Amino acid sequence: MRIGQGFDVHQLVSGRPLMIGGVNIPYGKGLLGHSDADVLLHAITDALLGAAGLADIGHLFPDTDDDFKDADSVVLLSKAWQEISRAGFTIGNLDCTILAEKPKMQPYLPEMKSRIAQACGCDISQVNVKATTMETMGFVGQEEGIGALAVALLVITK
Repeated sequence: MRIGQGFDVHQLVSGRPLMIGGVNIPYGKGLLGHSDADVLLHAITDALLGAAGLADIGHLFPDTDDDFKDADSVVLLSKAWQEISRAGFTIGNLDCTILAEKPKMQPYLPEMKSRIAQACGCDISQVNVKATTMETMGFVGQEEGIGALAVALLVITK
């Protein structure tokens, strides 16, 4: 077995949709980034790539490449998973935490888990997504941005 961890943050801005875990969450602001800036999927992608010993998300999908401008991070996660699977791994489990003061994530967690499991070709029981606030402290607590943490356990199949 191999373990990897991922972390991502993006600034909240007006005029962009809020995509987290592959779910479009109704909110007055969205996350700023080259792609759709889905912090959760970016953290998961990096955790999986790290566990597999492969290059990080910025190497695979650089923000200097116009092909990835406004890219759907579910597609990026799926492409990364294909590479990881070809390298001889399956998912043991994913455990993730979203750091956001607002909006509340609880109503969207089941759909996020479903989208992540589908993108990674695993059972939904292998995906855990939680959310917490920062108790009004720091850039997350002041509603300037949203972050995510992910841990991935991969099982070697080859």
